[in-house]
Amino acid sequence: MFTYPAAIQIPDFHHPVTATVRVPGSKSISNRALILAAAGQKKFLIRDILRSEDTELMVAALASLGWSSTWVENDLTIFPRESHPAINPLPIHVGNSGTTIRFLTAFLALYPGCYLFDGIPRMRERPIEDLLDALRQLNVDVCSARNNGCPPVELTTNGLHGGTVRINGERSSQFLTALLLALPFATGDSTIIPVGKTVSEPYLEMTLRMLQQFGISVSRSERGTYLIPGSQQTTITEYAIEPDASSASYWFAMAAITQGSIKVTGLNRNSLQGDHRFVDVLEQMGCRITSDANSLTVNGQPLRGIDVDMNAISDTVMTLAVVACFATGPTRIRNVEHIRFKETDRLKAICTEMQRLGVQVEEKHDEISIFPGAMQAASLETYNDHRMAMSLALAGIRIPGVIIQNPGCVVKTYPGYWQDWQQITGTTLKTLE
Repeated sequence: MFTYPAAIQIPDFHHPVTATVRVPGSKSISNRALILAAAGQKKFLIRDILRSEDTELMVAALASLGWSSTWVENDLTIFPRESHPAINPLPIHVGNSGTTIRFLTAFLALYPGCYLFDGIPRMRERPIEDLLDALRQLNVDVCSARNNGCPPVELTTNGLHGGTVRINGERSSQFLTALLLALPFATGDSTIIPVGKTVSEPYLEMTLRMLQQFGISVSRSERGTYLIPGSQQTTITEYAIEPDASSASYWFAMAAITQGSIKVTGLNRNSLQGDHRFVDVLEQMGCRITSDANSLTVNGQPLRGIDVDMNAISDTVMTLAVVACFATGPTRIRNVEHIRFKETDRLKAICTEMQRLGVQVEEKHDEISIFPGAMQAASLETYNDHRMAMSLALAGIRIPGVIIQNPGCVVKTYPGYWQDWQQITGTTLKTLE
């Protein structure tokens, strides 16, 4: 849909930004909906689905497995599965999409066959052993092809029959979500026992709320154990996707940095997505937040540094780190070690790039501290990480000469980000080849 240069230069400006924005659909909700739509075994319409690299990887994978689909603008219709491809093992390319490989590895355990999941080099560094161990407890033959706990993943299955499984969620909540999306369709009942502290709890709440919306029954005991009846069926044939709260965070941050006012429509305090709580963090820093049934608005005010646990909304850590550069006093972001295992080691990456800007930062194994001060122009690396690119661009609002390398990596979740940037700010990005 868009073409991207090798780099762009962000034009600095000093006026408050006032705008109303509608961001694309949520990636997290979109890929969960795709799995549940495929499980339903009937024609299914997903409205306002995110059309980006991550969701198209999921759609392409499902198509290779027999689930065809058709697009009409941002609406996608998925058709019941046809014949199983006679390729053994069936190769499934997942790029660098964590939700695609994790959700499909568990989901395809329902369908007898042999599968081989692989992706780009960074995907081969991202841990998945906790999920594989859980599936082996359910008598599924699955392993890391290189015996290092990372993809490629080899899966051979005769179906998923339920059972009791213990799973560690300390690195990613997506492992537990993958089981929650698959086990309701197993032939027998299941019990999931989480081990340790599960990170990013709001994403589990999202999964549970979506399962309920699709007519799937899952109960959780006081001890945190999940009880899942087997052989369930979805009860709906149409579902609408919320705008992406993580994508909205960049515009909320822009309002904070410029002391402007930006409204994002389609989100409210009852959103399925935990990242809408990013506005609460900005409120702690001094911003004024208003909301109604169909929007959230950030009104920027002078910013102060804060000390905050961001385990639950960790996709917005880099956004907050940049906002913190414009606050009075230091900001400490805690309990986020798990973001080292994302598209890149995000703690290390954000510290490295902020130091290029002249910002004093302190990195520990699970936290960073930002000490505001004089900043300088720099050419910033994005590590092929969409959230690094979108967050770091915010620094260029106030710092002349900031260059973002590989801006096209935003295609992963927000292909039109730079076009929206120009429209919202009234500036023109300088392309660099």
